[in-house]
Amino acid sequence: MSKIAVVYWSGTGNTEEMANAVAQGAREAGAEADVIFAANFKPEDMGQYAAIAFGCPSMGTEQLEDTEFEPVFNACKGKLSGKKIALFGSYGWGDGEWMRTWEADCKDAGAYLACESVICCEAPDDEAKSNCAALGKALA
Repeated sequence: MSKIAVVYWSGTGNTEEMANAVAQGAREAGAEADVIFAANFKPEDMGQYAAIAFGCPSMGTEQLEDTEFEPVFNACKGKLSGKKIALFGSYGWGDGEWMRTWEADCKDAGAYLACESVICCEAPDDEAKSNCAALGKALA
C-alpha cells in the first residue's frame, strides 16, 4: 500500500475541502492518505511518502500564500527531484497564472507531476471535487 501526503493551506475552507477530496480519492485507490496542514509538514517528512499532493489557493497577485504555505513548500523544494506530486487549489480572481507558475517551479525542481493540476473558482463544485478525487487516485 502506498502512502500519500496531502499537504495544504486554506484560509476560507475551499482548499481544505479539495484536500479532503484528494485524500478520499487516494484511499479509494487503495493508498493510505494523510491530510496535513502546511504548518505541520516538514521537509524531512517527505521521505515517508510515495507521493505528495500540495494544495494552496491563489493569493494577492496570483501567488502562493506567502506566510505559512510558501515557506513550507520552498523548504521542501530541494527534495522534489524525482518525487511524484500533484497540485491543487482555489482562486477568486485571475486566470490560474499562479498554478502555471507553480507547476513550472515544480518541474524545474525535478518533480514528476502525476496528473493535470486541479483549480477551481471559489468553493469546489461537484466537478472540482471529482477532479480532486481523480488527482488522489493518480497519486495512489
